[in-house]
Amino acid sequence: MRTIVLLFLIAAAAFPASRIKDLAYVQGMRGEQVIGYGLVVGLNGTGDSQRSTFTVQSVSSMLKRFGITVPQNDLRLRNAAAVMVTATIPPFSKEGGMVDVTVSSLGDATGLQGGTLLVTPLSGMNGTVYASAQGPLSVGGMNVRSNGSEVRRNHTAAGRVPGGAVIERPVEAVIARDWRVSVVLWQPDFTTAMRIASAVNAKHGASVATAMDASTIALEVPAAFRDNARIIDFISQVEVLEIVPDVAARVVINEKTGTVVVGGNVAILPVAVTHAGLNIEIQQTPVISQPPALSRGTTVQTQMSTISASSDSSAVIAINGAATVQEIARALNALRVSPRDVIAIFQALKEAGALKAELVIL
Repeated sequence: MRTIVLLFLIAAAAFPASRIKDLAYVQGMRGEQVIGYGLVVGLNGTGDSQRSTFTVQSVSSMLKRFGITVPQNDLRLRNAAAVMVTATIPPFSKEGGMVDVTVSSLGDATGLQGGTLLVTPLSGMNGTVYASAQGPLSVGGMNVRSNGSEVRRNHTAAGRVPGGAVIERPVEAVIARDWRVSVVLWQPDFTTAMRIASAVNAKHGASVATAMDASTIALEVPAAFRDNARIIDFISQVEVLEIVPDVAARVVINEKTGTVVVGGNVAILPVAVTHAGLNIEIQQTPVISQPPALSRGTTVQTQMSTISASSDSSAVIAINGAATVQEIARALNALRVSPRDVIAIFQALKEAGALKAELVIL
């Protein structure tokens, strides 16, 4: 129950003013996701086995570039592994910049700890090479095997190379067209879009910002800022304006982990709630059946099953309406239920029409 209370209190915090840059982004500011195929070497016997034929082919091809020809059948590569290398290049990145890369095993390697990624070109969806990656891996885990025993901590088949990719080609971004800039909300909401437009107009004039829909606010760059250098100043001034975003009433449930998060605008109408868990226990006892004396029967072993069912005792709790998450938390705590029982209660409240919120189940 302590976890439930914590989640409710987090959701119950007052909604402070937020900067526009924390709620939205400028359209055109997009990064470039890049990917590449590479090799990790220097592993301590935890690399790919002979079954990963693509690793053997890759090492053979690499050695040929250095003038060394080795038959593939002669290669034993437990110290090398084939990997996929991924990264996201931020917008406005220039040549020579560095970004982190994620390295993930592609074959049957048991761990990448202690390995070094060899030079790997990273290309975008259009085939253009934007960066090249190389460097020692950082793996947040360990995996030790000996005589059939294994000790593993965290995941060792993937790691990162901090600052391992050097940008070879800049990622261009266009943020203004015909002196118009569009601000796009991360989470579309009509009320929040109108509040952003009002805040910008109050700062720069009544006709500068227009809310086009629930996610897009069109900005007409004022005449005083219509310069390639000053337009950055205008966007900077817009980004730091503060508004109070509107938050939809929403209850988010993750049934896999038993997590329940209740938004601050959630309300419950007057309702009576009772909850009792059903417990079913099945026991099987082996029974030996012996044939009569001097008969031709055989001994038979069977199972005798015993089934019992019971329910937890629970009182009926009357909720006289709850307008805040603190009141909802107190009402559910009075039922003395587990987090997974809370999930069932919220689903029942929604079906009964007493929950005035959107129910999202992950």
